Amino acid sequence: MKVHNVIQGSAEWLALRASHFTASEAPAMMGASKFQTRNDLLAMKKTGIVPDVTPQQQAAFDRGHATEEMARPLAEEDIGEELYPIVGTSGNLLASMDGATMLGDVLFEHKLWNEKVATQIRAGELDPHYYWQLEQQLLVSGAERVLFVCSDGTRDKYVSMYYSPVPGRREELIAGWAQFEQDLGEFVPQETKVEAIGAAPDQLPALRIDVTGMVTASNLDAFKSHALTVISNISTELKTDQDFADADATVKWCSEVEDKLKAAKEHALSQTESIDVLFKAIDDITAETRRKRLELEKLVKARKEMIRSDIVMDAAKALQDHIDQINGTLGGRIRMPRVASDFAGAIKGKKSVSSLQEAADSELARAKIEASRIADGIRVNQSSLNELAADHKFLFHDFQELALKANDDLVALIKVRINEHEQQQAELKRLEDEKAQQLAAQQQQQVVEAVVEQPVKATEQPAAVTATPIKTAAAVQQPVDDGRHFKLGDLSDRLGFVVSASFMGSLGFDPAARERGATLYRECDFSRICTALVNHIQAVQAQLAAA
Repeated sequence: MKVHNVIQGSAEWLALRASHFTASEAPAMMGASKFQTRNDLLAMKKTGIVPDVTPQQQAAFDRGHATEEMARPLAEEDIGEELYPIVGTSGNLLASMDGATMLGDVLFEHKLWNEKVATQIRAGELDPHYYWQLEQQLLVSGAERVLFVCSDGTRDKYVSMYYSPVPGRREELIAGWAQFEQDLGEFVPQETKVEAIGAAPDQLPALRIDVTGMVTASNLDAFKSHALTVISNISTELKTDQDFADADATVKWCSEVEDKLKAAKEHALSQTESIDVLFKAIDDITAETRRKRLELEKLVKARKEMIRSDIVMDAAKALQDHIDQINGTLGGRIRMPRVASDFAGAIKGKKSVSSLQEAADSELARAKIEASRIADGIRVNQSSLNELAADHKFLFHDFQELALKANDDLVALIKVRINEHEQQQAELKRLEDEKAQQLAAQQQQQVVEAVVEQPVKATEQPAAVTATPIKTAAAVQQPVDDGRHFKLGDLSDRLGFVVSASFMGSLGFDPAARERGATLYRECDFSRICTALVNHIQAVQAQLAAA
């Protein structure tokens, strides 16, 4: 927090407030203020025009400041430390604290005595009108808690509670100001509308009827002509608040005319039993007045419903446009979920067009803030997925649903899925290796069995030596070396089992050459090698049989 050495209420302080979003403005920004609408705050921030303070408001402010000073020593007793007024900023946010301890860990906020506020403090539950201001004070200052006091400056009327940051509210506040700043850039101040006061048609002349068994005096013809002219000139085009106000007043006027005509008729009837012309004229005027009244009532009701519907639909479209804009930043794979909104509920009970629009705008701002909060969470989760599962995204085809999880939960889930996948892959590899080893062993056993099953030729006894001339035996024919070679590994592949260079040496076959670390043997010796192997196996078998 940056501390500003300005006195609250001074010109420097007012200039500082004008360039920041203040804690006292936070409730209005969140659509929760009892004194200022969100649109009014937008207009004030956009134009810089601050409404004049009325004498009554100034008197209330003066009382509030006086009781605040009187309550400060009482608050210091409760906290156990001295309190100092302080003004601080953090970024574009500002908070003016009624008091803070020297270390700045505890703040003091005072409100003039109000029984409703006192009841909230006793219950420990504050309205949003109050807690949004406290949340911003804690956010800007970095304090741990606020002593929230409502008093008249005396201990007799003094209640207090400690308020600490509520999880989630700080994030809502930050998102709210971000949305407000965006709306402020697009905001166009509207002309202030004065509440319309309806005007009924000109009053009709007094209807005079005197009868003595017959009509002796009456201005009925002139009255009828004037009345029908006035009625026919009543407008049924309803567009502005003024039109609606006029229509409402005219409906009342028509009803009054009907009542007066009925009274005149009854008065005449009391003087004579039957005057058809008189009654017919009165009935005609009454019927026309009633027709116009019913027509206007239907038009007013239908037009009001249409305006309410248009406001709700426009707000819903604006929210969808905001969500579509967010979807465009999420890369296409993830879509925003439905963001809850209740525009119809927000405008319920509102009468004027301006109050309907204000209520819808406040609900729209709230829904946009919620949508932006959800989008920020999705982006954080996307970043976690890209970081932790860059090579395992195929495990997260359901990321549309997972994207809405809390980030800590998602990170844990990502790690679990990847770990399970790697364990499965390791198990599959182990099984494949075992299968390969078993197959190699089977092949080696088959070769050994095939060699053992070959019949061992009996050693022929030499024939008796006869006295014949000794002949020299023909020399053993050596294989012809054609220059081809095979590797020791190739020999193992041919035989189906592994042989080593030392074993080959024991059979009498030394390497013919070496190439890049590989041991080479002559291709022409392959038959001799096989024969030597058979002889070796037979010798081993014979030894085992003799043992």
